[in-house]
Amino acid sequence: MPRASRVAVTAAYATQGLGYAVVVTSLPTLKNRQQIDDTVVSLIILGVCVAAAAGSVLAGALATRLGGRVALSAGFVLQAIALPVAAVPVPFPVFVAAFVVYGVGLGCVDAASAMQGVVVQRAYGRSLLGGFFAAYTAAAIVGALLVSAFALTPTTAGVALGVGAAIALLVALAGLRFFAREAAPETAVAAERTALPHRAIWALGFIILAAFTVDSAVSTWSSILLTDNLGTTLALAPLGYALYQVVILVTRLVTDRLLGTLPRATVAAIAVIVSVIGCLVVALVPVGGAAIAGFALAGVAVGALVPITFGATGELDPARSDEIIARVNLFNYAGAIAGAVLVGLLSGGPALALGFLLPAAALAAVLPVLRRLRRPAASVTAADAG
Repeated sequence: MPRASRVAVTAAYATQGLGYAVVVTSLPTLKNRQQIDDTVVSLIILGVCVAAAAGSVLAGALATRLGGRVALSAGFVLQAIALPVAAVPVPFPVFVAAFVVYGVGLGCVDAASAMQGVVVQRAYGRSLLGGFFAAYTAAAIVGALLVSAFALTPTTAGVALGVGAAIALLVALAGLRFFAREAAPETAVAAERTALPHRAIWALGFIILAAFTVDSAVSTWSSILLTDNLGTTLALAPLGYALYQVVILVTRLVTDRLLGTLPRATVAAIAVIVSVIGCLVVALVPVGGAAIAGFALAGVAVGALVPITFGATGELDPARSDEIIARVNLFNYAGAIAGAVLVGLLSGGPALALGFLLPAAALAAVLPVLRRLRRPAASVTAADAG
């Protein structure tokens, strides 16, 4: 049932985007309820990233033995367990534990949804991952707008998190029937005897790391830079992040169509160059309007590189694509930490804008690596495995 699987996987991406947006936009309210400061919140977010990396490993293990659809449903179940706990008044250690469990579920879904997207894309014989990731981005925008439309109280924040948990559980249960089925377990076990393409995994993982360094830097620091450093009004400051997300959405909507006419390495290279220019504008032009435009341009690479790279990852060794995708997905969280933490540490305070030289450099460094995106699916050599 390719069509049913495509709809189900699209729903999974949308659910993940909606749930994550609700969580991060509810953090200020949850922070006040728990009476914790920004440093503690930052540590919790760091813990979520580490837990998500563990979740990606869990997804790889589950997918290898039981299939990616089981891994994806399991990730949503973990989220459905964790979110209601975080939504109600609980002691602080329980609150932290809930976010750790949520992080494991987050990473499990991140990896397993990419696995499922690759399987459906393979069945259709054409690029679909751009559309799947577009569903994620669109749902995240909707989730953020819905939360911002209401003055959140602890009660309304709890309801929002509860709704996210209910949707996650619904998708998990429905997904066990409608998510795509991979190769038989015995085929996957037999494939384990072959060597993994380690060099290719590191190369493609580096591309993912660069993309998420940009994403985390813009998500974490764009509004702060605009208000504290460039004197933009509080009303206009969110515009940088909003336009960034819109550009990501548009890029993902057109990526699949572009890949029908252009080599994916070419599309990726164009996206990287555009976003390097955007990051350099943010870093070197101290004007609010220029920074907003720079943030928007930065979204082009994030929008294109993530679906293109995961599509290439799924072709490295189709018999072991779930395991390989889980490993490449780990670089997601390294990039998230680099963008959120290193940008602030390297160039905090008045020099914050210069911190965006880091994501610019990360993107520029992947340009030679993009050749990995144009390699034939079957050409996994002994050098790759070394």
